Amino acid sequence: MPITANLFRSFGRNARLSAKQSAVQPLIALHAQGAPAWTPRNYAQLAQEGFARNAIAYRCVRMISENAAAVPMVLYEKSGGREQELDGHPLLRLLSHPNAMQSGAEFREAWFGFLLIAGNAYIEAVEMRGDVRELHALRPDRMKIAPGPRGWPAAYEYSVNGRSVRFEMGAGAEKAPILHMKLFHPTDDHYGFSPIEAAALGIDLHNAAAGWNKALLDNGARPSGALIYRGTDGNANLTQEQFARLRQELSDHHQGEKNAGRPLLLEGGLDWKEMSFNPKDMDFIQAKHAAAREIALAFGVPPMLLGIPGDNTFANYQEANRAFFRQTVLPLAGKACQALNHWLGPRFGPGLRLWYDADQVEALAHDRDALWARVGEADFLTRNEKRAATGYAPVEGGDSLDGQKEHNRNI
Repeated sequence: MPITANLFRSFGRNARLSAKQSAVQPLIALHAQGAPAWTPRNYAQLAQEGFARNAIAYRCVRMISENAAAVPMVLYEKSGGREQELDGHPLLRLLSHPNAMQSGAEFREAWFGFLLIAGNAYIEAVEMRGDVRELHALRPDRMKIAPGPRGWPAAYEYSVNGRSVRFEMGAGAEKAPILHMKLFHPTDDHYGFSPIEAAALGIDLHNAAAGWNKALLDNGARPSGALIYRGTDGNANLTQEQFARLRQELSDHHQGEKNAGRPLLLEGGLDWKEMSFNPKDMDFIQAKHAAAREIALAFGVPPMLLGIPGDNTFANYQEANRAFFRQTVLPLAGKACQALNHWLGPRFGPGLRLWYDADQVEALAHDRDALWARVGEADFLTRNEKRAATGYAPVEGGDSLDGQKEHNRNI
């Protein structure tokens, strides 16, 4: 029997004997053949072209990561069927001071920044005597995944300057030394998809437009053209000596910022002919704005917040800012909280749940006031139901409508 058939039989038999196991993960492991799964893109190029050289993508990454890092986190503990908010818990202290080099906001900003640029973000948990003491955000370009025999990551290898550290994942995800958070990728089993990749064409167009502007200034602030020679003796060609002298004079006296606007002195039958389109003919500015809007769309940032004209469908800046928080910032904060709950929460005790506190987000104050007004006018809800709808814990005597009516009369 062929070797491949034996492997499929072996994987199928193990899948039947093991509980709670995906039937397709062994096929992923077979496809990988045990080799490390390298990231399929060039992170350095994404960071250089999409972040370091493009102002729109740079601002999008900064806006999302900084605002998501500034959203406060709260910790709840479930006891007796109800959740109660905790203060001064070791998990909250760890997230406020994850390591000696970074504050909590700086740590989360780096974590989210790596995720937006690379589509992948990694956190290392440093333990001492069984307790997690530090958290470190690791650069995604230095990390590679080593798939296990069942398709799931068996280890992560972090390499710097020719030296590598291997993090074994073990059996339980709650005890894993590495948290890998990634954005959805439709064609990759191990790595995430970066918004910069989705906006690559827009970024290239925007960068090319900026380069065109720079080259235009470097070449005398005028579009390129051609010098046409019409010899008086019927000869339409310059000699090699004449051609070299003309090219040298153009380079010395008519290129560069210091020569911008200098008139071109022609002699001996030379004539200047414009060859390229001007910015108006190319619709240059509109194309650049369209590329900027495409980049902002990939990141989920309203163009109005970036100062990009056109396609501003929001009535005002405040509405655009609220949409930015509701559709981009808070989903990212929620994704981070859920990842930490699954990976870090069990190490600090059962029944713990991290979540963001949207009530402390100033940009959503209008939404919060509107919610309170609607809930306050709902006479069919009890006091505790109203408190639950606004995110507050129940109080004694607040489960009856009679108690609610008495509370309203006292107010």
